[in-house]
Amino acid sequence: MKKLLPTSTAGSLPKPSWLAQPEKLWSPWKLQGEELIEGKQDALRVSLGEQQLAGIDIVSDGEQTRQHFVTTFIEHLSGVDFEKRETVKIRDRYDASVPTVVGAVAREKPVFVEDARFLRQQTKAPIKWALPGPMTMIDTLYDSHYKSREKLAWEFATILNQEAKELEAAGVDIIQFDEPAFNVFFDEVNDWGIATLEKAIEGLNCETAVHICYGYGIKANTDWKKTLGAEWRQYEEIFPKLQKSSIDLVSLECHNSHVPMDLIELIRGKKVMVGAIDVASETIETPEDVANTIRKALQFVDADKLYPCTNCGMAPLSRTVARSKLNALSAGAEIVRRELSAS
Repeated sequence: MKKLLPTSTAGSLPKPSWLAQPEKLWSPWKLQGEELIEGKQDALRVSLGEQQLAGIDIVSDGEQTRQHFVTTFIEHLSGVDFEKRETVKIRDRYDASVPTVVGAVAREKPVFVEDARFLRQQTKAPIKWALPGPMTMIDTLYDSHYKSREKLAWEFATILNQEAKELEAAGVDIIQFDEPAFNVFFDEVNDWGIATLEKAIEGLNCETAVHICYGYGIKANTDWKKTLGAEWRQYEEIFPKLQKSSIDLVSLECHNSHVPMDLIELIRGKKVMVGAIDVASETIETPEDVANTIRKALQFVDADKLYPCTNCGMAPLSRTVARSKLNALSAGAEIVRRELSAS
């Protein structure tokens, strides 16, 4: 990106009400068969159009073709039984009924590649595509086959690498791996989590990103955040090793969080997607709110490496709120761009 402070979203955007029930994760599709395929493409076009109208610089699919950022990818793999379900505690935070790994996992065909190719046809702007990271994938399953979180993570890393290479070939400029689990399992992250992420990006020439946040604005996550105290220092545990990794961009949560901004210093040299939009609140940020977050971050990351972004995905929000937040993100970044060009 040649533009200073290029804006983007961290992940999902709300779906149109004719495609799925709004403001809900894992919302069932309202269409079937060919109508569903066409509906997903229409929703992708609408999502892209809303990003463009808001002035977002690096666009995405808004995750319009998937019900959930992790499970939709897993649904396309063999070795996982979605009928055989077990209750597990996801990210040590809340119980969920999840599918079971019953055999060797494999990717028998591309998952999102056709969607990415379709998005590429719709725009000349840089596009970013999100995939679940290996550690977050294993944290969303019950494993009765490998019986080892690390072994399963390495298998998923190989599968993700296959998908990522095809996404790159389809014209994706940035491939982002979503790893909220990095904010919870610190020892595993440092022992093998970052290594499996390196495996997932092996051989890629496009830019790569890892998104590490405190989760969607759902009750289980907001309740957890209330237990974290006055300072959220989770990033401190993993940033030193991440700084030495091959990942190009690190996406983190900043606005309305209790993350000390100086922790960004630990990833000096990386490009940083600074979360300047709170996705756990329906309050619309002002452009000045966004600008203030960016200004604070600029103390610890060079302007040519700072990418203003949302804290996380916005699927649980209304389209009106999400649209307004995107407008604020774009306007806030422009305020700081003007300040930097004048100085």
